[in-house]
Order: sequence, then C-alpha cells, then structure tokens
Amino acid sequence: MKIPLTKLFLSIACVLLYGGTSSFSQEKSDPAAEAKIEDLIRKMTLEEKIGMIHANSSFTSTGVPRLGVPELTTSDGPHGVRPEHGRDWVLDNKGNDSSTYLPTGITLASTWNPELGYAFGAVLGSEAKYRGKDVILGPGINIIRTPLNGRNFEYMSEDPYLISKMVVGYIKGVQDQGISASLKHFMGNNQEIRRDGINVEMSERALREIYLPGFKAAVIEGEVNTVMGSYNKLRGEYCTYNDYLINKILKGEWGFRGLVMSDWGAIHSTKEALLGGADLEMGTDLSMLPNPDYNKFYFADPALKMVRSGEVSEKVIDDKVRRILRIMFKTHMFDKRTPGELATKEHAAVAKKVAEEGIILLQNKKNILPVSKMVKTIAVIGANANRENAMGGGSSQVRPPYEVTLLAGLQNLAGSDAGIRFEQGYTIARNAKADPSLIQKAVDAAKHADIAIVAGGWIHGYDYSKWDDNAYDAEGFDKPSMEMPFGQDELITAVARANPNTIVVLYGGGPIDMSAWVNKVKGIIQAGYPGMEGGSALAEIILGKVNPSGKLTVTFPKKLQDSPAHKLGEYPGDSVNVHYNEDIFVGYRYFDTYKVKPQFAFGHGLSYTTFEYGKLSAAIVNGDTFVRLNVKNTGTMAGAEIVQIYVHDKKASLKRPEKELKSFSKIFLAPGEVKELIFKLDKEAFSFFDSKQIKWVLEPGGFEILAGSSSVDIRSKVEIKL
Repeated sequence: MKIPLTKLFLSIACVLLYGGTSSFSQEKSDPAAEAKIEDLIRKMTLEEKIGMIHANSSFTSTGVPRLGVPELTTSDGPHGVRPEHGRDWVLDNKGNDSSTYLPTGITLASTWNPELGYAFGAVLGSEAKYRGKDVILGPGINIIRTPLNGRNFEYMSEDPYLISKMVVGYIKGVQDQGISASLKHFMGNNQEIRRDGINVEMSERALREIYLPGFKAAVIEGEVNTVMGSYNKLRGEYCTYNDYLINKILKGEWGFRGLVMSDWGAIHSTKEALLGGADLEMGTDLSMLPNPDYNKFYFADPALKMVRSGEVSEKVIDDKVRRILRIMFKTHMFDKRTPGELATKEHAAVAKKVAEEGIILLQNKKNILPVSKMVKTIAVIGANANRENAMGGGSSQVRPPYEVTLLAGLQNLAGSDAGIRFEQGYTIARNAKADPSLIQKAVDAAKHADIAIVAGGWIHGYDYSKWDDNAYDAEGFDKPSMEMPFGQDELITAVARANPNTIVVLYGGGPIDMSAWVNKVKGIIQAGYPGMEGGSALAEIILGKVNPSGKLTVTFPKKLQDSPAHKLGEYPGDSVNVHYNEDIFVGYRYFDTYKVKPQFAFGHGLSYTTFEYGKLSAAIVNGDTFVRLNVKNTGTMAGAEIVQIYVHDKKASLKRPEKELKSFSKIFLAPGEVKELIFKLDKEAFSFFDSKQIKWVLEPGGFEILAGSSSVDIRSKVEIKL
C-alpha cells in the first residue's frame, strides 16, 4: 500500500503538535475478538499453550496448526527491517531483503517533529508487513544516561517528555499498518557493558519522573501491542519478570493488555519468570546451536512440568496465551492483511525528510554555511565521508538497496560546479592511531581548497570479532571514552590549521569530546546516523538547498567527567550493582541546576535564518494553563524553529531541576512570516513525584514558564501562580 507523504506528515499533527495531555485513550477490548480468544484457549491442550509462549526458531514462536493459529514472526529493528536469515542466525544473502534504511532513533528524535515519527513508523510497518513479519522490534526509548552507551544511537533522548511525544507517533505509524510495534527495553537498560544482570538501583522519584514516562506514554497513548523486557535487573529482580515493573505498573497501573516478550536470552528461571509477568520467552544461547532443542527453554518443558505438578496454575499460562492471541487478532493474523510495500521511492523520501530535519547545525562562525556559490574547490576529508553504515550496529543492521554517503551526496549535488578532492585522512581499524602520511595528504588537499569538510565521529561495529576493542555505537558494547578514535583530533586540528574555512561533519549516536578543535573550526554539523539518503540530505544542507532545523536531544558535555552519571552517579557500577545517585538530575536537568556549562546545550540547533520571539502570556482556565506566543522569521530564508516550553518551580519542598521541558512545537515560517502558538499545560506539567508519599504532588505557589530556542537560550518568560 502506498503511503502518501502528505498523509504521513499531517495525519496526527492535530493530536501531537503542541504537547500537553494526549487525546489518545487506553485501548478498549474487542468483545468479539475476546470471545474467539477464549474459545481457542478452551480448545487448546496444555502442550499447545506451552508451545505458544516460547521461541521455536531464532525469531518465531509456535502456533497451533490444528486450530489455525499461526506462528508469531518477529524482526529487528528500530529503523529498518533486518536482513533475512531464515530460522537460524545465518544471513540468507539472497538479495531479496533490501529494506529502507531510515535514520536511527536519535536522528529521528532530533527532528522534534512527531508527524515525522508517524511517517517513520508507517514506513517501517509497511515494509515489515511486506516482508511477512508480525512484530517489528522497536522503538527503543531508553533514557540516554551516559554518553558512552553503545546503543544511544537507537534511542531518542535524555528527556522523558520529548521521548513521550516522539514515541507515540512512531508506534501509531507502525500499528496503523497492521503490524505490532515492540517497545524496548523495559526498563533501565542505560548501558551495554554488564547489561546481562547488572542491578540498577534508583529512587522511586527517578523511576517515575525520568525513566518511566516514555514507556507510559507508549502504552497508554500509543497503545503499543508488545513490550520487550530488558536484560538488567531493577532492585534485585530481572526487569523482564520484575513483579513491580510488569505486574503492578505495566499490567496493573497502566492496564497494558498486550504481551511482554523477553529480549533474546533475558529469562533465567521458570517459576519466577512465569509469575513475574513475562509472556513470551525468545532466544537463548540454545538458539545458537546447530540443532537447538527449543523444548529446553525455561518456558517449554520446565514450565509444562510445573503446571502438571500444580506448582504453577494453568491460568497463568492461559493469560499469556490470551495476550499473544489478542495481538494476533488485532493485527489480522487470522484473516487477510492489506499488502505492504518495500523500498519504494515514497519510503526513501520519508528517510530523506527525516534526515533533513534531524541533522543539526551546531556551530556556524562567520556564516561559513551554507557554502557560497563562489566556492570553486572543496576538500572532503575523512573515512566517514564514504563509509556506509546500514549493516552495522548489531541487531539494528539493515540491508538497503543503496546508501548515499556524504562524498557521493556532495558529488551528485555539486556536479561540475565545484572541484571536489577526497582524502581518507584516517584509517578505520583496530587500535588505529593518527597516520602522519594520511594527515599530510589531507593538509595538502585543504591548503589548495576554498573549503575543507572533515567527516569524522563514531562508527558502527560491523564484525564483533574485529571491532571488540573499539566497536563504538554497537549493541553489546559501550564506548571507552568520548574521545574520537583513529587519531581524528590530530587530523581535524591539522586541517583547521591549513584551512581557516574548515567544517566538521560528525557521525554518531551522541556526544563527542571536541575540546581539541572546537574553537579552531568554523562549522560543525551533527549528522547522527542519517539513513540511506543521509548523504543527499547533508549535501543539500551544506550547499544551502535545505535549511537545517534539527536540535539536540541530549546535552553535549565538554568532557565526560561533566556528565551527571559520571560526576554524581555510578558508571558502569561494580560487577553486581550500579547506583543512579544523580537521581532525577539527568542531562540538562543537571547542567542547568548545577551551573555546569556544556559544549552544546540540550535543544540547541542553528538555522540559516533568524527567529524573533514575542512576549509570552499565560492564562489559567479550568485548572489548565494556556501559554500564548508569537514567533517571527526575521531572516531572508524560509526555515523551521523548535519553540521549547520549560517550567521552573520557584519554591518547592523538594529539590527540583532548574527547568523541565513540558511542551514544544516545530513551526515552519517564510521570511517575515509570524505565527501565533498556543500551548496547553495541565497540572502534570507542574507536578513532581514525592517518594515518601508515593504520589504525584502539585504544590501551590509561583512558577515561571519559559520559552526558548534551547535549554540555555531562553527568549521569553512569564510568571503564574497556582
């Protein structure tokens, strides 16, 4: 089914544009489907029920052919359907599994555009459907707690409110295509090192204010069909079958009616996991054997034995089967689905649009960007300029029909108008250091060019046996530091010395230590991992065809020691525990409150035009606060601004952050155009969680509402009393 771009971009704008309380409601049961489900359960043998709650291949679980119940087929990943590998783990390589490689989660979130979240999800759902999948294993929304987490590129932000607004669109986009999304990793999977069992200790306040809101929005507003538990523990219990997280909060407080699946190998017991809320056990190390015996899974023969002995009630199994059948009916697995589409031009256009809006202009001294038409020669330097990323990163690998690199994008767009010379600059290899000969070639190219563009940053790990010492931005690994590998600091410093008009383009899933050269270059662009059309989008931004509008979803500290997880908290913890002593002071909440100056602030991102904020006004109506603001494009180029609304509690009984994001809007303005924005803030926007009272509290008193272009660039404010 073709997905018109206008429909994708506009269909949920009215719901998500301004923030505040969502109009989505908790999913209601389908009486007809529920009756069919109960009938099927009555007809199943115990053995058939047990077969449905554990894997029977690398990515499927058993159906009941006798009753017409199909297998459940899952697939990675969060930004593209993973290559085919049949029922084992070996890629088929048949050439028929090329899917759209969308920008990764952090780049999607950097658009601050929930409409694009929906468009992104719709592409993913359509292609998963075409490829015969039932569940796409995404989105990933774990809080970006430390810059070192190897999976930050898959996640979205350090801020729970921003995550909440972006994730709902993604899920709706996927599930409107008749495919289930799988929300992951629930929860506290904020590091890859020691992820298999590290016990996370955090306060109830941090849990409720920081780490749960995105998941709550995905469940209640997004009505996500499946949730994937994480590998780690919380307060001594594995998260995948943590009674407090799964039974009391997810299925109890939030009324989640779908299924909870394990991450691959995240279940370590039978009775505890059955009673702790896990519904479906997916892959373990057994899956890697040549002829794995899936009856040895914890939810297979051991579970069957426990039910037969009476140690576990069959009703526990029935509830798990009921949840699996519920999503099967919801996604039309018992009848005919509409057809999906694979790697279409329309899907590529969505990938490009997300890249265009997600790429961030961090620094632009003397308006070095966009590159002037007077520029005749460009030196493009750096191995990342012509390196493809789609098949890297671990479980999120995608095999696209093509991938446009930065070098190719510039060559395609500039054509013969600019002489482009490429030099590798550095070598991507195990323990590679600065290479004087490569640096000298880069310097020579820079000296003879009008502009020098250095493509650097992180890479994806491709082959774990090859990259285990430096598999930056990959599942299963954390980065060793914020410092760029392969001698890139030396390269950039040398190029900047040779050419004062140097621009750095950074790939990667988060902050980089730029202290060696940040003041020596004129331009810095944060590309993230911008997908298969990323090079085209970067070229259009660099050459001025597109006005950049992305903004940071994470704070870029000047050095790793400034990050709150490292300054106040623990990372990576000892071999048993990691204590989140920074509590609620994650990201900008820490930097703003503790007066630590970052390299680039949360919400920061420049444009080729300028925006003027009018006077902020506020009115309280029936307990809700309505904030009004005019914004004008005062420059000469059409562009988009992301207006961020923060709340500051002037006096509270508990220590609160200096400010917290509570709404935002991305607006597109022609030169001279003015738009009026209205934001609705309900009581939750002013409340905090009191761990002693175990409830949300709204204290009367004075609050400041602030409108800014970033967390440190506040343009207008107004005071109210509640």
